[in-house]
Amino acid sequence: MTATGLSGRSVFLVEDEVMIRMMVADMLEELGYKVAAEAGDITEAMRLAQATEFDIAILDVNVNGKVISPVADLIKAKGCPFIFATGYGSSGLPEQYRDRPALQKPFQLDALGKTIEAALRGG
Repeated sequence: MTATGLSGRSVFLVEDEVMIRMMVADMLEELGYKVAAEAGDITEAMRLAQATEFDIAILDVNVNGKVISPVADLIKAKGCPFIFATGYGSSGLPEQYRDRPALQKPFQLDALGKTIEAALRGG
């Protein structure tokens, strides 16, 4: 399965669980996306969000017990789309970002692809 017309786009991935991060990176590559950068903690995510060029970000909501909001704020300021990945449902999203797309963990390849495509198209 490949992302129609959107393959080759780059993704910034923030996920504190190494195995989940590796799995999502593999899924992204299978969909035709390039992983521009990966972070497993808020400090590294903040640095990479500022220093890396990417088309979209996938943000774990809770990274080592810390809410992802500061990273989301940086990405929003860059004008870049982002989606959340959460095991807590939409009620677990930071209040100011409850209108953003969210993937409920665990998610399938198809759901990941559709959510990314919609976010990149501004939907």
